[in-house]
Amino acid sequence: MRLTHLIFLLYFFNLLGCKHPKLELTKIEGKQIQITDTLPVDSKIESYIKPYRDHIQKDLDSILAYSANTFSKSDGKLNTAIGNFMADAIYSEANPIFKKRTGKNIDMVLLNYGGIRSVLSKGNVTKRTAYQLMPFENSIVVVALKSNQVDRLVNYLIKKKRAHPISKLKLVINENDEIVEAKIKDKDIKSNKIYYVATNDYLYNGGDSMTFFKTNDSLYVLNYKIRNALIDNFRKVDTINPVIDDRFIQIK
Repeated sequence: MRLTHLIFLLYFFNLLGCKHPKLELTKIEGKQIQITDTLPVDSKIESYIKPYRDHIQKDLDSILAYSANTFSKSDGKLNTAIGNFMADAIYSEANPIFKKRTGKNIDMVLLNYGGIRSVLSKGNVTKRTAYQLMPFENSIVVVALKSNQVDRLVNYLIKKKRAHPISKLKLVINENDEIVEAKIKDKDIKSNKIYYVATNDYLYNGGDSMTFFKTNDSLYVLNYKIRNALIDNFRKVDTINPVIDDRFIQIK
């Protein structure tokens, strides 16, 4: 019995002796490692990814169309050739999808000036061109707007006086910024009518202060990226040669 007590006491004191001191974090140190071409290349990793890289590069550089000139978003004040091309391309590619799903047609397209991220250079047009023009993952949505919301949309364009890409909307203002003409598909904007406006998800969620999209009557998500629509359009048009036209002008 005494031996048992002795063993118990030895075990207890042994546990006390093994108690670890409490550790506290007092400092964290780190350094920035810049990723540059001076870093050594791992030959095994490089050989593994090379076939994939070559395939992607070949796909991006495949020629889809030809641009007759170099087009920039700074070429015009209220509408530009490149903006007109992009908005018209979105209408052309998205409307058949919307029509098939809903039985309705898109009435107009509105994109944003800031979403055009590159010039469209003269020469061969490739998939890479589409990624340069639209590097973001923005997708096409169609919003059902009441006529009073369309009025707010028109007033927004007049107030901003920026070449936001539009298609199927014609807007003429005078020197006092008053509306001379505002038509959708060559018809006057009617009250108590629903208009189906194609845009991107960024603008629908209030980007560029376009708050007129909410509250909308209905929202249709096409699951179709702006960039992919441009690529599909490139494949169809052969030669790209858009112009600055009269879809949004100011008369003096």
